Amino acid sequence: MITAIAIDDEPLALNVIEAFCRKNEEVKLLESFTETTAALNYLKNTPVNLLFLDINMPAISGIEFYKLVPRDTMVIFTTAYSEYAVEGFNLNAIDYLLKPFDYNRFSSAVEKATEHYRFKLQAQTPQYLLIKVDYSVMKIPIADIEYVEGLDNYLKIHLPEKKSVMARMSMKSLMEKLSENEFIRVHRSYIVPFSKVQAVRNKTIYLKNIEIPVGANYVDQVQQLFKQK
Repeated sequence: MITAIAIDDEPLALNVIEAFCRKNEEVKLLESFTETTAALNYLKNTPVNLLFLDINMPAISGIEFYKLVPRDTMVIFTTAYSEYAVEGFNLNAIDYLLKPFDYNRFSSAVEKATEHYRFKLQAQTPQYLLIKVDYSVMKIPIADIEYVEGLDNYLKIHLPEKKSVMARMSMKSLMEKLSENEFIRVHRSYIVPFSKVQAVRNKTIYLKNIEIPVGANYVDQVQQLFKQK
């Protein structure tokens, strides 16, 4: 799920976007703003993936506003004036919604943003881990990791066909090498990949051939993350 804010000087236009976001499972609208200054202050402390941004704003235009936010923030421009479309796309906008737009058109724009976000994550995510094992370095495909088990000062990286690799490193160090969008620490002694999880019930995570306990300190985090997946 991608996070977003909406910026429009017309409250009725914001109401439409808020209602459409509630219907859409791909985007979570965190806040709405009628003033660009308030929106900029919010983004300083709370980065988001996507902006729904009206171009024709009173203080500064949506075009100028977008130039002030982090470059990796996606934008879907909204406006009643079609002449702004070319300038909007020159800024690599995800899409351009001409008011009034319906839910289907809105949903299509969000789908483009979701696809772009997923592609960007895949491009940024390393495909292999380089792990020191004894006096050598092993190259482990990340997609092969079934789960990781902590054993005192070692980690046991479980791989397909009951194979495993023992590495002398901490759980924290390994998590720093893994994408937080693909792996989650569910216990002081376990890390699991989202893609391998078959079910979550009570305080247990079910993988293909094993049940993993969820630690007391990780319950809220696990529940929240799996609600979003």
